[in-house]
Amino acid sequence: MMKIKILLTLFCTSLMLSCYAQQSTDSTADKMLVYQLGNGGWPKQLEDKSVVNYDAALTPELLAKIKSTKDLHATFDNKATSREVVYLVKAYKKTQNQNYLKAAEKGVDYILEAQYANGGWPQYYPDKALYRSEITYNDDAMINVLNILEDIATGKNDFEVVNPAYIKKAEKAVAKGIACILKTQVKQNGILTIWGAQYDKDTMLPAKARNFEPASLSTSESMGITRFLMRFKNPSPEIKTAITAAYNWFNTYKIAGYRFERITDPTTKEKNAMLVADPTSMVWARFYDLDKNIPIFGDRDNSIKLKLEELIPERRNGYAWYGSWAQKFIEKEYPKWLATNGKQ
Repeated sequence: MMKIKILLTLFCTSLMLSCYAQQSTDSTADKMLVYQLGNGGWPKQLEDKSVVNYDAALTPELLAKIKSTKDLHATFDNKATSREVVYLVKAYKKTQNQNYLKAAEKGVDYILEAQYANGGWPQYYPDKALYRSEITYNDDAMINVLNILEDIATGKNDFEVVNPAYIKKAEKAVAKGIACILKTQVKQNGILTIWGAQYDKDTMLPAKARNFEPASLSTSESMGITRFLMRFKNPSPEIKTAITAAYNWFNTYKIAGYRFERITDPTTKEKNAMLVADPTSMVWARFYDLDKNIPIFGDRDNSIKLKLEELIPERRNGYAWYGSWAQKFIEKEYPKWLATNGKQ
């Protein structure tokens, strides 16, 4: 009888441990640990140019590719590094698996190390090839990083689990980041407008990236920047001025009564990107001339067109040339923010 009780106890203990082991791991988080590079960052693609896919099984062939990927592939582009840090922090909070928190904090170390003295972040670090060293707002690369650091500084969005030693570091990095944002807001004849997608790291002036991404005012990225600035309670006069200037610009240059779609041509069966009448919508071009505030469209050959229809088909249909990025901001978010923070 005693042996039976012992066996039952051992079985129940084993079952409980098994259940605990299942609860204390996360399959995606485990894969993120494998993909993390030696410098703490993550790649968006591997050495052979294949895109990182956390749904893919870790076969011996894939593991070999991951192992051969160098630190130069670490980036903030396409949410790389920021998405992993955010996911791992949340996975740690659910599982209490210390490996996840350790990896996330190593990612934060990488983020802090990559920041320039002027407060900006590059698209890649330490790779400085081509436009990778430019201060990069494109696709919200820098804003994704700043949101993580502000979450650490304020203990929000599960980041209260991070070692408290990071709080002061995060506060300092955010302050420098905001200074960079305020300095890079484009002025036209002394009047603040919005921001470019990327900037020269030394001159802090708007710069081009790929041939079809000219130095310009960039609406999508500017909304990401503006919403980040709107996070702060009791914002400084400089932040208030920056937000209001962005609102004024977006409100002035909105294209009301249209939406952006890809319509199938009934004859050729091909899709063509174009503006379509819609009284409920307002849009903005992705890029605007730095001085004239007119929409511009970059082509593969490094030329700039003034009409979407002038682009080669591949570029015309392969990029988000218009979007309703600021509609909610104009109609709801800014009025709410203004009611709390007062008029300029």
